[in-house]
Amino acid sequence: MNPFLPSGGGDVAATKPLVLCADDYAQSATISAAIRRLAAQGRLSATSAMVLSPHWPVEAAALRANGRGRIDVGLHLDWTSPFAIHAGHGMTLNRAMARAALGGFDRAQATAVIERQLDAFEAAWDAPPDHVDGHQHVQQFAGIREALVACLARRYGALARRPWLRVSRAPAAQRTLKSGVIAALGANALEKIATSAGLACARWLSGIYDFQGDEAAYAHHMAQWLATSDAGTVLMCHPGDADTVSEDPDPIAPARAREAHFLASDTFARQLAEQRVRLVRGSALYSAQA
Repeated sequence: MNPFLPSGGGDVAATKPLVLCADDYAQSATISAAIRRLAAQGRLSATSAMVLSPHWPVEAAALRANGRGRIDVGLHLDWTSPFAIHAGHGMTLNRAMARAALGGFDRAQATAVIERQLDAFEAAWDAPPDHVDGHQHVQQFAGIREALVACLARRYGALARRPWLRVSRAPAAQRTLKSGVIAALGANALEKIATSAGLACARWLSGIYDFQGDEAAYAHHMAQWLATSDAGTVLMCHPGDADTVSEDPDPIAPARAREAHFLASDTFARQLAEQRVRLVRGSALYSAQA
């Protein structure tokens, strides 16, 4: 049985393929454990790893043992976490947004940072990333996006299946002030240069919200996201266990626990079936685009 079919099976051609991607793998052991558990349950089709975290080598080994071939595993490019700050290139999100808006990041410096993160990914995973996105959407910031596309084209351009890129642009029916700001920081520009370089893109990003509310509120959000996302949309999520801890306080820890509990629930399975949604790996879905 295909674990990415809606509950009850059915005609694959009649279903809507979406990529459900859990961000922040390796941020902490408990976040990673929740993601692996959901992947084993068939409730995710991708995850994105924070390779600057000291947990990454151990968590990569655990994911290789239990999740390789089950979901896409990609690089969560990082400029704004405590790990990035500790690495020497990081900064607050506000500062990063200001730099992107006021001329952009230095491309040579950005290239060096990106290459180090790709090296760290490959060293622990023993393969290129299936995709690249960004912690707090930095993959599309000016200076970073150009360096990223050039790095991916140079490193992986000869591969039959190159990494796909997340474009952080909400579907029309899901646009809010927050999603508008995210897209304005470079969604269109990233898509344009990536397409020119022969890299496939996921054009739409769902799952953007303020991390507030209880589990019922998240269930309501999810129902709307599933109903109003076009085929091929990436729906991001941020699951983690209730006892999530990390080296620095995690401001969305309560939301992580709610998301993990809901994604494992029968209610979520019913939503997938009702909306005829099939969770798929982006490496299969987008490979024909490039």
